[in-house]
Amino acid sequence: MNKLFFGAAYYREYLPVERLQEDIQLMKEAGINYVRIAESTWSTFEPQEGEFDFSSVTTVLDEMHKNGIAVIIGTPTYALPAWLAKKYPDVMATTSSGKNIYGHRQKMDITHPAFLWYAQRIIRQLLQATATHPAVIGFQIDNETKYYDTCSVGAQIEFVKYLKKQFNNDTDAMNNAFGLDYWSNRIDAWEDFPPIEGTINASLGCAFKVFQRSLVSRFLGWQADIVKEYKNDDQFITHNFDFDWRNWSYGIRAEVDHFKTSQVLDITGVDVYHPGQFHLTGAEIAFAGDIARVTKDQPYFVLETQAQAFKDWTPFPGQLRLQAWSHVASGAVLIGYWHWHSIHNSYETYWKGLLSHDLQPNPVYYEACTIGAEFNELAATVTRFSRRSRVALVVSNECLTAIDWHPWKGHQFNRDTLHQYNDVFREYYDALYKMNIEVDIIAIDDDRLFRYEMLIFPLLYTVSDERLQQINHYVEEGGHALFSFKSAFADENMKVRTCVQPGIISKAVGAHYQLFVEPDQTLLHSDVLTLSPEESEVSDWMELITPDENTDVLARYAHPYWQQYAAITHNHYGQGTATYIGCHISTAALGEVYRHVLSNTLYQHEPLPTEKSPVIIKRGFDEHNNIILYYFNYSSEPQSVLFNAPTGRLLFSGNTITQNEAITLKDWDVQIIIVETAK
Repeated sequence: MNKLFFGAAYYREYLPVERLQEDIQLMKEAGINYVRIAESTWSTFEPQEGEFDFSSVTTVLDEMHKNGIAVIIGTPTYALPAWLAKKYPDVMATTSSGKNIYGHRQKMDITHPAFLWYAQRIIRQLLQATATHPAVIGFQIDNETKYYDTCSVGAQIEFVKYLKKQFNNDTDAMNNAFGLDYWSNRIDAWEDFPPIEGTINASLGCAFKVFQRSLVSRFLGWQADIVKEYKNDDQFITHNFDFDWRNWSYGIRAEVDHFKTSQVLDITGVDVYHPGQFHLTGAEIAFAGDIARVTKDQPYFVLETQAQAFKDWTPFPGQLRLQAWSHVASGAVLIGYWHWHSIHNSYETYWKGLLSHDLQPNPVYYEACTIGAEFNELAATVTRFSRRSRVALVVSNECLTAIDWHPWKGHQFNRDTLHQYNDVFREYYDALYKMNIEVDIIAIDDDRLFRYEMLIFPLLYTVSDERLQQINHYVEEGGHALFSFKSAFADENMKVRTCVQPGIISKAVGAHYQLFVEPDQTLLHSDVLTLSPEESEVSDWMELITPDENTDVLARYAHPYWQQYAAITHNHYGQGTATYIGCHISTAALGEVYRHVLSNTLYQHEPLPTEKSPVIIKRGFDEHNNIILYYFNYSSEPQSVLFNAPTGRLLFSGNTITQNEAITLKDWDVQIIIVETAK
């Protein structure tokens, strides 16, 4: 693919006035070459049961095609019509909080037979009307799909069947694996299986989450199979995964496995939202890309990102362009805004699009025109490139839900709803991002795991013996591993191991502990890490580590009673190394640990990157093995960095740059340099 797709979601059905021709003209002037339509308006297409009207869609298709704008068709199954909920009330999901009521989107039970029957019919009717249209380049199935906490009777019956298969119909094996003797929670007959939403057993509760995530993969796979009956070989199937939400995209999702579910797609798509204005760092763009790109080892789509959106997101001049090229630098070949126009009614009235409520050109639109022109001119140069990350950050949906049950900060009996796993994930990721250490993000059970030179494991709490032994072997054979606190504590069923912790990986780590405590007036003391008192603070969790005789201690605890224990260790094991961070430390301290470990492993014979945030550098390789360097300034102050290759070409100006020449970046600026490889 040598084209950058640049566009927006377009909802003609939402507009208070007819302005299709005017919108198309503005799109063409902005360089927009595709729109996404149809995924949100089932009730418009089927206002009453069996009455179909796709005229709003076909009109858009005809006019977009006349004007050279491609179209992605979305299946409209994530927001069901009122008549369906009225006729079949059980299509509304029963959750741990009770029965959903109609109104908000994504409140249905994606396993309910009636919902699936009507969903299949609307998909087929829509595709019959649109799939052969020459404007249609692909299909987005559903929208930001999750399992919506469905705990319906049908889902629970399926879950029991799922456990029967997992444990070979042996209730004793299940009781032992999940520790169900506790509080008389044993289940000695499958017909006695209790309602899952009442369980106090973390192992059983997390097993249900694994099952619920599989429902998402099944549902989207089912939709993909329907679409395949209608699509041609040149049309793709995609889906827009979203991420954990903290008023913007924050971390991995508990309710869907991005890696497994991507396998039913041709191209992985994501929705990426991030803080704006002075709070813009680019980290959300980067981590989302480092997941999406790795799911299928290929370029990906950003099907939704912000144009204006909220009042605190409206971009400063230059930021929209900075964001767009940041997506491309991470491997995106499609950038789509949510949405083209701003909505004049209902829930998302103040989530603004490229056009404001007046529907007229504005400064954000004009900056999009600049992006569209640059994309059109430079697409062939920047799209055929690959990333070669030496480091991977390893994630796990199972560990996320396990930490929800057993949080590392706060009271241990308080279930967490903010996914504390993602707090550590983002700290460990963001520190690397700010250091310009490029990483891939990969799942713990992925077969590609051991292709990297270094693996970083935030909160690897629940994992099988077999995988931990493989990690030990990886280190012994020359790999480098870095673990956070609370790693390797429990097996794949969340059963705590009956050994000195961190259990199996103690062999590679070269250390062990028996006690963990709440830090109180505790600092790190280190002879190798340079830290101020504020940066040395330990918070929320600390393990009292005893290192083996030959294990290096990077830091101990400065505390009147715990000072004999190590806080952070680094061990040579076989040909590789293993680092263990046994406490929650500041981001500055984490950066110091990274610097020390990387300098003594991957960067032993070359310097670490000297540039750091707010200057962010991304590196790729084109089909001729030429290096493509992206320089981003994520700040309101101009920045200058030295170019360290022999010679390069500045892509936007065409000028040549030579070694040690300054690269000047204005506020919120981007520069792209091509470094040709000697033939």
